[in-house]
Amino acid sequence: MACVLEVDVDGEELFLVDKDVLAPFCGRIKNLAAAGGGGEGVVGAAAPARGSRRVVLRGFPGGAEAFELVARFCYTGGGGVAVTSSNACALRCAAEFMDMAAAAEVSTPPSLVKMTEKALDEMPQWSWQSVVDAVKQCQRLLPVAESTGVFDRVVGALVSHMAVLPGDATPTSSSPESSAFRFSCDTKSSCLSTRCTSRTWWFEDLVVVLGPGMLERVARALVAKGTDHGVVSRFLFYYLKCRLAGATADDKRAMLEAAVAVMAGLDRSSVSCKGLFGILRISSPLKLAASCHDSLVAMIGGKLDHATLDNLLVPSPAGTTSSLYDVTLVLRFLDAFLHAAGAGAGAARDEPTRLKKVGKLIDLYLAEVAPDPSLRPAKFVELATALPAAARDCHDALYRAIDVYFQVHTRLTDEEKMRICKGINYEKLSPECCKHLARNASFPTRAAVQALASQHTVLKSLLRGGGPDQQQLKPVSVSSSPPPARLKHRGGEEHDDLVGGGGGVVLYARRLDLSLESQNLRSLLDGMHWRVMELEKVCSRMKTQMSKMKAARRGAAGGGAGRASSRSLPRMCS
Repeated sequence: MACVLEVDVDGEELFLVDKDVLAPFCGRIKNLAAAGGGGEGVVGAAAPARGSRRVVLRGFPGGAEAFELVARFCYTGGGGVAVTSSNACALRCAAEFMDMAAAAEVSTPPSLVKMTEKALDEMPQWSWQSVVDAVKQCQRLLPVAESTGVFDRVVGALVSHMAVLPGDATPTSSSPESSAFRFSCDTKSSCLSTRCTSRTWWFEDLVVVLGPGMLERVARALVAKGTDHGVVSRFLFYYLKCRLAGATADDKRAMLEAAVAVMAGLDRSSVSCKGLFGILRISSPLKLAASCHDSLVAMIGGKLDHATLDNLLVPSPAGTTSSLYDVTLVLRFLDAFLHAAGAGAGAARDEPTRLKKVGKLIDLYLAEVAPDPSLRPAKFVELATALPAAARDCHDALYRAIDVYFQVHTRLTDEEKMRICKGINYEKLSPECCKHLARNASFPTRAAVQALASQHTVLKSLLRGGGPDQQQLKPVSVSSSPPPARLKHRGGEEHDDLVGGGGGVVLYARRLDLSLESQNLRSLLDGMHWRVMELEKVCSRMKTQMSKMKAARRGAAGGGAGRASSRSLPRMCS
């Protein structure tokens, strides 16, 4: 009497099959029958009908459709099933699941494994659409497709087809390289080459078939197969551009995390800075995994020299009242940039240029956040002092940002202001800014004195020809009469005699515009003159008061008291 099996395939459909027909071809059925003994050979919960036994196959690759083909293969002795490009992947995984390579009870039975392997060997010759359909099938065949090598073969066939542009392939208006594709391309890339367009003709087809769970697998496989990193990066951005709209929050999170995970392993130059900020903006309300967010911050930090001020103006997270913009995030960008620049400083010659670009960007950001009344001094100090000295050739922009911050935060103590002023290198201030600082009541007096002293040091260094960048010295006469004949002026000689006969004065300075020296000197003199005027006003008031006191006491106490009072006057006011 035949043993009838009720095969439940993932709850989709129930098949009644003869165990004796399937067992010679399927090792799994054979093992289940042998383990069942007196009708107990079942997988999962079962409620079989009288005279039959229930087998539940959970996670069957390809579902009920694939099992029907397997059963037909067994009933026909291997001659009733045609292995084609549309079912080869599913049948190969189903044969692996059913252990059809191990059955050997009949003499030289046809092997479904061998039949499907032969079909898969011919996959590079399949049409592009057949390969795309195979990719779509693999999503329902995981993880068996990976363990059997089917997935690797599909990706290999993809790469083979991507390398060849079909003769009639012309990018459509929806091409990722069209003018509408702005998510991953910088604005400066307004015109892309035909070579790049020809290499991305396949984007749209894969975007349609790949689900969020398959995106990372396919992208990593493309990189492993040697696909250009720039092409992979543009594909990921294009995928996000097309699929994020209308997706659920969970799908959005899965797609973003998959894209970031792959981009983190690509070359830095292949990933668009603008696209990374787009991901950051979209992911803010989704709460990505901490490791994913850290990778995104590190990638943005590594390309911070390509960012703009608008990119950095990220609002603070919801519920945060410490500042209007997320200053902490910008500080993390700076840490990542400095770490990346330090790691590549030995090999990259453009690091000083990149550092100065970031310095200008941070100065703009400081000017934008300085008027924020809720920004704490500690955060402002951290931001103003985050970059090394080589990042700024001039500190005027930094001074102006600090000036605005002082005007908004009027309750700061002198100690807090001096901590903020530590970020300023007074020797890198222009004469105008130094003059403004000397008269700026918002700045502490110590800061003004330091600025004047540093400018005085700079001026002395310029006049003496000192400094790290020595240049050729040349004489400049400031008198109407020529210098004495005994002084011979040569371009490379230095002279100690500054005053010659006839009252002529000769100054030797480096090749520097004299107007700049004059401005430096004028700013110093103006600052000193302003402070002397203040002291003169105080002394004048003191003189007036003391004169009145002397007149009053002279009449009452006589000449002795007058002399004593005169001696009590300060010397500078007498």
